[in-house]
Amino acid sequence: MLIFVICIAVLLLAYKFYSPFVERQAGIDPTAITPQTRFNDGVDYVPVHPAKAFLIQFLNIAGVGPIFGPILGALYGPIALVWIVIGNVLGGAVHDYFSGVMSIKEDGKSLPEIAGHYFNVYFKAAMLIFTAMLLFFVGVVFIMSPAGLLSNLDYFKDTIFANNTFWVLIILAYYFFATLLPIDKIITKLYPFFGALMIVMTTSIAVALLINAPQLPEFGDIFAYFDHSHYNNDLLEPNPDGLPVWPLLFVTITCGAISGFHSTQAPIMARCLTNEKYVRPVYYGAMVAEGIVACVWATAGIAAFPGGYIELKEILAQGGPGMVVNQVATTYLGVAGGIMAVIAVAVFPITSGDTAFRSLRLTIIDAFKIPQSMTNRLLVAVPVLIIAYFMTKIDFTLIWRYFAFSNMLLSTSVLWLATKYLFDRGAFHWIVSIPAIIGTCVTISYILTAGIGLGLPQELSQPAGIVVGVISLIALIIAHNKRKVKSAL
Repeated sequence: MLIFVICIAVLLLAYKFYSPFVERQAGIDPTAITPQTRFNDGVDYVPVHPAKAFLIQFLNIAGVGPIFGPILGALYGPIALVWIVIGNVLGGAVHDYFSGVMSIKEDGKSLPEIAGHYFNVYFKAAMLIFTAMLLFFVGVVFIMSPAGLLSNLDYFKDTIFANNTFWVLIILAYYFFATLLPIDKIITKLYPFFGALMIVMTTSIAVALLINAPQLPEFGDIFAYFDHSHYNNDLLEPNPDGLPVWPLLFVTITCGAISGFHSTQAPIMARCLTNEKYVRPVYYGAMVAEGIVACVWATAGIAAFPGGYIELKEILAQGGPGMVVNQVATTYLGVAGGIMAVIAVAVFPITSGDTAFRSLRLTIIDAFKIPQSMTNRLLVAVPVLIIAYFMTKIDFTLIWRYFAFSNMLLSTSVLWLATKYLFDRGAFHWIVSIPAIIGTCVTISYILTAGIGLGLPQELSQPAGIVVGVISLIALIIAHNKRKVKSAL
């Protein structure tokens, strides 16, 4: 219990004390005219109250990411909680914050356009590919996962609603309208409600676990991955399959710790904020909130089942993280929990999927300077959604693996972009450059190890990732010293 309480406290204290320091490096100007005021077009540049903006940003980045990822990460034991907190405080929160800062400073533009401004056309092209790839995979994943859940509900057995294709088409139809309509027609009206619902559900699950969970993780359990003697009961022994923490845990749990997808959502609210001072509570605050959600569900995966690791693994084999959510919610919250569980694993991913496709539309329009007419929006959105439909016929696990890698790759790229932003300002860039170096190590190690990459043995891939990270650090130090010399002259 104590480790869970400490994790939540660290996240809240980081927002209270660390985020103001981060903000001071960013050059926030409360007197600046925001993009929303300069470009108010009634479609994407629309004023939104900061409290609503927080809930929308929270829901945009959250979906089922901070639920499913931490449940899968619970297979590694309580060390998953450590990664969520460290990743969030040192990586994810500053990543999300500077995504918002750079977007609002650059007229609400998308990441590739910002990359082109701070680096060059080549980095812009790379970011365009990374961003479009990730957004597309997110959209496809969040068609397939809720459609699969809804079509398999007992309520719909032997009806048309048990047809997976039916739900795929329904979700695509919703995405069509949510992608094209002005942001104040659907998103700003519904998403604050769903964001508040996620907060209520998370709080309820956390309280229920602290009161009734059979085996809450303790401090000694953190080291059980490295020393199995910490457990006397084999049922509670985490990770008996010997899965490597580095780099797999870092890719398994992204949402809640650090996720490149979040940066793709930054322009949506950056075009709606009425003052730069709201960037910290909206972006940094939403990421801290997601970290809390991730801690709750990692704890649920570790502590909610009497059979421990083995029972969790069996449930995942039967029905994936969605079944875990359903069992935890119904066991600890009864009928109300069952309803919230369905919403969590069906509605929440849809709210991330539609903003993924909306962001993809904005990214393409920004990249190719396409005017924001309804005809042009249709010409961009319709082909994307048609291709997405055919992608739903591909194996879900394959799509998820590409999504996971592109997510980590983009987050690392954004941290390097934020490094350049602070470097140019002469600010304390180490708050983003150190996480960028670590992200580089993880990304290289993963793609060298993973089946979708080179499939090299861990004995080669892990040192290779570290070597690339060290080279990045040396190059950064050299560049930093050159800038200091140039400034002195």
